Amino acid sequence: MTPEIALQLFGEAFFLTVTMVSVIVGPSLMIGLIVSTFQAATQINEQTLSFLPRLLVTLATIMMTGPWLVQKLMDLFTTLMLLIPEVIG
Repeated sequence: MTPEIALQLFGEAFFLTVTMVSVIVGPSLMIGLIVSTFQAATQINEQTLSFLPRLLVTLATIMMTGPWLVQKLMDLFTTLMLLIPEVIG
């Protein structure tokens, strides 16, 4: 295995990981910011108030983007399987 192939595979896997995390966590962070702003404006200091909206948004995001994320993951593993002969010799 050449260093170029290893770096290419690592780069693709790392980019996919960052993409998957940002797609799932990004909307949750935005809802958390909105709820925190609402809590600061109304001076409601309830810790569980921000949990349920973030949970629901995260679950909805996974349901909506799940097929796309799984397809991207399958594409990466298909590429890895097809590169086995090149990696070995």
